[in-house]
Amino acid sequence: MTAAIEASYKAREVESWTDLYFYRPIGFQLARGFAALGFTPSMVSMLGAVLGVLAGHLYFYRDLRLNVCGMALHVLTNALDNADGQLARLTNRGSLQGAIVDGCADYIVFGSVYLHLSLRYLAEGGSAAIWLLAVAAGLSHMMQSMMIDYYRNGYLQFALGKRSLDQNSSEHVAMEYARTRWGTFWRKLGLRNYLNYTRQQERLAPSLLRLRQAALELGWSTELASAYRSLCLPLVKWCNGLATNPRMVILFAVLLLGRPIWYFWIEVTLFNLVFFYLRSRQAEAFRTLLAQAERR
Repeated sequence: MTAAIEASYKAREVESWTDLYFYRPIGFQLARGFAALGFTPSMVSMLGAVLGVLAGHLYFYRDLRLNVCGMALHVLTNALDNADGQLARLTNRGSLQGAIVDGCADYIVFGSVYLHLSLRYLAEGGSAAIWLLAVAAGLSHMMQSMMIDYYRNGYLQFALGKRSLDQNSSEHVAMEYARTRWGTFWRKLGLRNYLNYTRQQERLAPSLLRLRQAALELGWSTELASAYRSLCLPLVKWCNGLATNPRMVILFAVLLLGRPIWYFWIEVTLFNLVFFYLRSRQAEAFRTLLAQAERR
């Protein structure tokens, strides 16, 4: 059983402690159940999005019992977010379209949280300026999530030998977009949005893009893979610090304290400070690796 659960991970090295010992085991059991029922990974993602939107709505009420119900639903949503990827890996049904649906589901869930926390603040007599803070927090969240996804895919490819960056590169998405007709409107629209997403990732981490291009042109040795692991493995924990689990812990804490708007302030201050530190360290590591690759 342990080996089967391990096979459903992206890779143990990029998994957080909470995922390894809580969400992944639960997600694995959910994935097995959904496989037996004939669910696709995208169906699981959409189910998680529905429950996550409901969780966000329950945060609107100044009633701790309803808030706790929302927290329970949010935990289940996160378990489903793990289960969709585990189902894809267990059944070999991973796809670009599935990655798009999964990403959209994540943003929909936190969009509901941000919306309902803002509406709660207004209902309690707060200033309409809360929308400015909510937008700043939401944009910060989007940028952070976008880049930790890119950094982790880079680690999976260059340190562990998976083709994560190639499969999620703007060139690959652009080819899929060009092949897709507008007759399949929602697929075409999803690819258009994902193309913008991947291009933004590459603009924000140009050194990683150049490293990927150098690897395609010059090849990638085990020596470089070892160097990548040595430089970037310590940064994985910082990526995990900006992932969903820590956000949920902080969100639950401020809800229990009855100060949900503190979450927005933590997002635009603490999380952004961690992100800019991480981005600087990653860029330095990528430049070092690029220089090593070009000297070969």
